[in-house]
Amino acid sequence: MKYEKEVVDNILLLKLSGDLIGENNGPGLVEVLNEHVNKGIHKCIIDISEIRYMNSSGIGVLITILTKLRNKGGEVALLNPSEQVKKLLVITKLNNIFSIHDSKEGALNSLK
Repeated sequence: MKYEKEVVDNILLLKLSGDLIGENNGPGLVEVLNEHVNKGIHKCIIDISEIRYMNSSGIGVLITILTKLRNKGGEVALLNPSEQVKKLLVITKLNNIFSIHDSKEGALNSLK
């Protein structure tokens, strides 16, 4: 998995691509998040439009990010999940926990 990061309006944007398999990628993503939380950034948009596959450890990474940010009074929005990932979010009922958006603008507005 690859990721890109940028900060817009004090919101961390993470764009993920490839396979979100927590054992391999989780610690690196959580470290990036921790760096930004330490700078006072408590909101995050995770663009998962290019995630082909996600296993239970990948779901765990998303939940870890959400928990860390909510503990700081922040929030996470997921952006543009594929149909396969949407189904996974529904099956696991995470669609009720995460804010899910189809556009970057919608995600940004939900976090402002």
